[in-house]
Amino acid sequence: MSGTDRKKAKDAPPPDEAPGFEEPCREARPPGEDGGASPEREAAPGDGDCPDTDAAADSAADTEADAGEGGALAAERDKYLRLAAEYDNFRKRSAKERETLYAEIRADTIARLLPVYDNLARALSQKCEDEAFYRGVEMTMSGLREILAGMGVEEIETAGAKFDPEKHRALVHAENPELGEGAITEEFEKGFTLGGRVIRFASVAVAN
Repeated sequence: MSGTDRKKAKDAPPPDEAPGFEEPCREARPPGEDGGASPEREAAPGDGDCPDTDAAADSAADTEADAGEGGALAAERDKYLRLAAEYDNFRKRSAKERETLYAEIRADTIARLLPVYDNLARALSQKCEDEAFYRGVEMTMSGLREILAGMGVEEIETAGAKFDPEKHRALVHAENPELGEGAITEEFEKGFTLGGRVIRFASVAVAN
C-alpha cells in the first residue's frame, strides 16, 4: 500500500460511524450472562407491560359477573321468602278452617242429641210409682249432663231472667204486671250454648 492509500485509510471514519451503517442485532442473553448487565434491569416503559385497557376490561367483566350472580341470588332469596310466606298463610288458614269445621261438627252432633235430653226431662217431670225406674231415668239424665258439660255445653238460664233475643225465643206473650215487661214467665224447651255460641235457643213465654 502506498503512502497516499495509508493516509486515506487513516483519515476514514470508523465503520460504526460511517453513514448508513447499522449495528447488527445482538442476540438477547439472560441477565448477567455477558458479565456487564445487572440481573435486575429496570424495564423500559412499555417493555413487556400489559396495556391498561386489558386490565380495565377484565375488572369490568369481573364486576359484571359478580353483579349478575348477586342479582340471581337476590331473586332466589326473594322467591324463597314469598314461598315461605305463602305456605305460612296457607298453614294458618288451614288450621283455622279445621278448627271452624270441628266446632261446627261438634255443635251439630250435640244438637242431634238434645231431643234425648228433652225426652228424659219430660220423663222426670211426670209422676212415677216405680221408684227404681224413676231412679234409673235420673241416673241416665245425670250421666248425659256430665257428658255435655265435659264437652263445654252449658244450659241457658231462664228462671228469673229477662228476655234476650240472642239466647231466647219467645213463643208466648202474656200479660203479667207483677213480673214486668220482658220477664220470662215460663220455659218450654231448654236452650244450650257451646263455647259461647248458641246451638239451640231456649223457647220461653215472655211477660208484656
